[in-house]
Amino acid sequence: MAFFTVIIPLFNKENFIENTLKSVLNQSFIDFEVLIINDGSTDKSEEKVLGFKDARIHYFYKKNSGVSAARNFGIEKAKSNYITFIDADDYWYPHFLQEMFENVNRFTDLKVFSAAIEVETSKKIIPSTYSIVKTADCEIVNYFEASSKETVICTSCAVFHKSVFETTGYFDINLKSGEDTDMWIRIGLIYHILFSWKILARYVYDPKSITKNHTTTINSFEFSKYTLLEKTNPSLKKFLDLNRFSLAIKSKIIGKKKHFLLFYKAIDLENLSLKKRILLKLPVYILKPLIDLKTLLANFGLGNSVFK
Repeated sequence: MAFFTVIIPLFNKENFIENTLKSVLNQSFIDFEVLIINDGSTDKSEEKVLGFKDARIHYFYKKNSGVSAARNFGIEKAKSNYITFIDADDYWYPHFLQEMFENVNRFTDLKVFSAAIEVETSKKIIPSTYSIVKTADCEIVNYFEASSKETVICTSCAVFHKSVFETTGYFDINLKSGEDTDMWIRIGLIYHILFSWKILARYVYDPKSITKNHTTTINSFEFSKYTLLEKTNPSLKKFLDLNRFSLAIKSKIIGKKKHFLLFYKAIDLENLSLKKRILLKLPVYILKPLIDLKTLLANFGLGNSVFK
């Protein structure tokens, strides 16, 4: 049995999947299986995958039903005790699995492991910035407290013991966007995270990705399931309020007043910085060009986007 199962959900990534798969097969740690779940691609993604000849690759084709269903399919097929995901347009550095293997064996009481990432925009490759105070090469962190700036669990840069999904449940197939955040919340309520400061993966910004569609995003997020929990869990409440802030801003700039009010009214403003509180009050004609400018600067590595 392989030590890791690598799950790659694939949908219309013909321009990316070869580089992603090469980064997986070029790992210095070699004891793994790769499950590629083609979620009904209509481009040449399948042709690109079938061009690879490696016994560790197991290829599956299924009718399109979304990334959550594809990941869940992979979890069910996984033969290893440790599961890791990589999206079909992202990239691993050659020592990703080796570092994760070492951390799994160093911290035997933990079941969730992650690491720092960098982001590749059309302009520049930018290291992500985190709200964690660095005290060592790795930190054991509370997910919510550690993710007030950048999430400490990136889908393409984390490892999970298979029992985690037996405890928390699988990815929510009813969510069209934010399914990963929903999963990390459920994980964060139960498990501590081992976070490595080494940059081990690269998130590649694809402007065609569904997560860049603000309408899809604001229609998908649903935090009502955590209403009771956030009343007694301050770190969860703050984390949700920071997400509500981002969703409220996105709602405002696309003219979704009802959604804006829904997110805004649920926020405890004490959990937001003064800057964020001011942004919520700005009219759209000021807010939109400000966001465009901040996004442009962020693409060059100059500060974060306004949503952070």
